[in-house]
Amino acid sequence: MRLLVTRPDEDAGPLVEALAGLGHEAIAAPLLAIRPVEDAAIPDTPWQAILITSANGARAIGARREMTRLSQIPVLAVGEASAAAARVAGFAEVAVAGGDVHALAGLVLGRLSPGGGPLLHIAGAVTAGDLKGMLEARGFSVDRVVLYEAVTADELPAAAVAALRGGEADGVLFYSPRTARQFAQLVHKAGLEQKLVTLTAYCLSAAVAEALNGLPFKMTAVAAEPNQTSLLELLA
Repeated sequence: MRLLVTRPDEDAGPLVEALAGLGHEAIAAPLLAIRPVEDAAIPDTPWQAILITSANGARAIGARREMTRLSQIPVLAVGEASAAAARVAGFAEVAVAGGDVHALAGLVLGRLSPGGGPLLHIAGAVTAGDLKGMLEARGFSVDRVVLYEAVTADELPAAAVAALRGGEADGVLFYSPRTARQFAQLVHKAGLEQKLVTLTAYCLSAAVAEALNGLPFKMTAVAAEPNQTSLLELLA
């Protein structure tokens, strides 16, 4: 199949490789661009653990000079992609949750205690779910530091426009409600909604699928679990 990949360029590489390994062709159509927040300060605090909710967060902290003092602090990552990026960044101890902030909160509650010290949450300017609020309601002290922002595209990427107009795509992969909403807006702006009637939307979660409501996809498929492995299983 020929599939539009809406992930940012920074995240798309492993996905494109996985698709190729399954015999599919990826069409790059990034709807977000990742930009570091250069002036963000990371307090010099005896953190009990670091919480990472995206691979972009892991890459952002890995590029900071503070890594020399943070690399030995245990990391709890939201999913496999975030955990892999945290290891590449240089963290020595990384635990993995089940793919969303609720699973990560559960991992924190199962492994850590409020009395063990504050938690550092590395985040983007826009977050999915209120991890800080969930944990603070259970007595934890959480310091959320924004190290990057994901800026939405103003236009549907040219490759996506060409593929839709030419009937050259079989489906679209969506990883977040924000990306799905942006896709809906840009497809409407380009006047290409009716080009979706032969395509399948492959969604990481029910929340992602809900953000596509109103678009005339032939079918919407939702991963059994909010991770890339489950998403790719839909392609079979």
